[in-house]
Amino acid sequence: MSTKRIRLWDLPTRLFHWLLVLCIVAAVVSGQLGGNLIEWHGRIGLFIVGLIVFRLVWGLIGSTYARFAQFFPTPAKLKAYLRGEWRGVGHNPLGAFSVFGLLALVGLQVSTGIFANDDITFFGPLFALVSKDVSNQLTGLHKLSSNFLFGLIGLHLAAIAFYTRVKKDKLVQPMVLGWKETDEGESAQGGGFLSLVVALCIAAGAVYAASGALLPAPPPPAPVPAAPAPSW
Repeated sequence: MSTKRIRLWDLPTRLFHWLLVLCIVAAVVSGQLGGNLIEWHGRIGLFIVGLIVFRLVWGLIGSTYARFAQFFPTPAKLKAYLRGEWRGVGHNPLGAFSVFGLLALVGLQVSTGIFANDDITFFGPLFALVSKDVSNQLTGLHKLSSNFLFGLIGLHLAAIAFYTRVKKDKLVQPMVLGWKETDEGESAQGGGFLSLVVALCIAAGAVYAASGALLPAPPPPAPVPAAPAPSW
């Protein structure tokens, strides 16, 4: 069958993907090294909040293959894929599980991180909304879930390598260039400028809220009592 070039991944989806990769690497490095970098770890976490919220919105109003409804792994799709009968472009049913799993785990990481603390100098931007005990529990969950995230990322990379080397299906190139040579599907539609503005505004609002900017200002410190005048 003759192949054609179709527009597969729109620019916002590609930027989200590669920015998330860079942010996860930076978050891991800053979190492991600690020290003064822990403040950057928190800032990177807030940026990831914006990325995740943007992707959730874009999954509803973005272009064809970025929409969750297009690649949601229904039982029928999964059965067809396991039988070798699934046909399509974009995320296959197993790839869709990876996408949703990664979004869920990264979302868990940042949603626990904004309440976490390190018992030294770092307190998440929404630490004041919970008790110290709850913050400690969320900190533990934040550290524990990172192991599952690393495992899923490893599986994701292994799958990409398998499809590239064994099935000769280039998955990385479309995520870089946006287009793919295929004999199936049509170019993506939708996801225009207005949709992009809406998604960016909602993501920015989420970052603003997660940063603690909506919390009331802390009370001013109590004045230091004046030292009594010496008596001679």
